[in-house]
Amino acid sequence: MLVLITYDVNTETAAGKKRLRKVAKQCTNYGRRVQNSVFECIVDHAQSVALKAILTEIIDEDVDSLRFYYLGNKYKTKVEHVGVDRGIAVDDTLIL
Repeated sequence: MLVLITYDVNTETAAGKKRLRKVAKQCTNYGRRVQNSVFECIVDHAQSVALKAILTEIIDEDVDSLRFYYLGNKYKTKVEHVGVDRGIAVDDTLIL
């Protein structure tokens, strides 16, 4: 399923900047960045639960926020893009 993850991490302190880097790193492990604080992740249910737990553990719920949009398996009909696309699609084949 496609999960769209957005986050807003308060970076007024050094600890906040560290949390921001950790959140972005974890999201990169599961998907691709489509905007500064927005990631598209193709995950199964177990991965989704694990990622949510990891990110919730990282953030400070008093000053930071996370949003998860569960678009399901038929996400291709739910996503429309206009403008420059950054990189390959999260579900495209990548040959190294």
